[in-house]
Amino acid sequence: MKRKRNKAYLKALVIGVVLAILGTFIQLPYYVTKPGMATELDPIINVENGYEEEGEFMLTTIRLGQANIFSYAWAKFQKYHEILPINHVRRDNESDEEYTNRQLFYMEDSQESAITVAYKYANKPVTVKNHGIYIMGIVEGMPAEKVLKPGDRIFAVDGKQIEEHTEFMKYVADKKENETINIEVDRNGEEKTVSVSLAPFPKDPNKIGIGIELITDLEVVADPKIKIDSKKIGGPSAGLMFTLEIYNQLTEKDLTHGLRIAGTGTINTKGQVGPIGGIGQKIVAADNTDVDIFFAPNENGAADSDYRQALETAKDIKTDMKIVPVDTFEDALHYLENLDEKSK
Repeated sequence: MKRKRNKAYLKALVIGVVLAILGTFIQLPYYVTKPGMATELDPIINVENGYEEEGEFMLTTIRLGQANIFSYAWAKFQKYHEILPINHVRRDNESDEEYTNRQLFYMEDSQESAITVAYKYANKPVTVKNHGIYIMGIVEGMPAEKVLKPGDRIFAVDGKQIEEHTEFMKYVADKKENETINIEVDRNGEEKTVSVSLAPFPKDPNKIGIGIELITDLEVVADPKIKIDSKKIGGPSAGLMFTLEIYNQLTEKDLTHGLRIAGTGTINTKGQVGPIGGIGQKIVAADNTDVDIFFAPNENGAADSDYRQALETAKDIKTDMKIVPVDTFEDALHYLENLDEKSK
């Protein structure tokens, strides 16, 4: 009888181990995102002979990984974990390595914009060469697929010169379905004009566009020299915080006031702050790292802005962190410059 019980126990153990292995290593067609961490920028950014700071500027991250059975099931019961279909993260036929490289490219672009803005506001020499708007990718099934290619550089739309990819996006956002725009591009040194109509995105029918993924191709030379080592952190969402850290190292007055200051938001060379994804998860990450102030994109007061979502999350997790709305780098700068007069 005892031998039978031992055999049954061993069989159950083996089955359990096999299921655990399968549950761990079998990947599902989903990604799971969850709060990451707030990372200090001072060790990442070094301005030659830059000023020291008492507090910290910090970027916030989201952890992302392809789901297995266990992580998928766990995410179902975690409020600030999100399950995303794989095609909402990676492009069709895009590998993990290609996705990572694309995110690192966005980070590089974000850094160049941050350097440009910070040096200009600090009245330091900075030269920016704009090589046009670079098409990173084409959305399958969208109108652009027929006339545009990755690598094309856009210089104008409907006769209007375009220097920032955000300008192009804003222009297209004001158009309606089936409207046509004329785009001037450079393809391998040959200039041409193509006509493209606007249509709903296959995976987001409420969104209208032509189906291209853009980035502004800048070349920045600054004095004093600056070195940024962001390692494997990707994406454009740290733009605002990079700008603040760079500016703070360039100027004598310490804007941190000894506080831990985090935030999120893209930045363009005009200093405009744009929205990002996963704001709730970034609020949780910042709160877990004892951040005092968090800057959130205000989106010009939109009802569903990142700032509004950040406020809701802050209230839900009962954080004492101050949530501050910003539309521009100047908004964040003025807030910090006047912080002595505010209640910290």
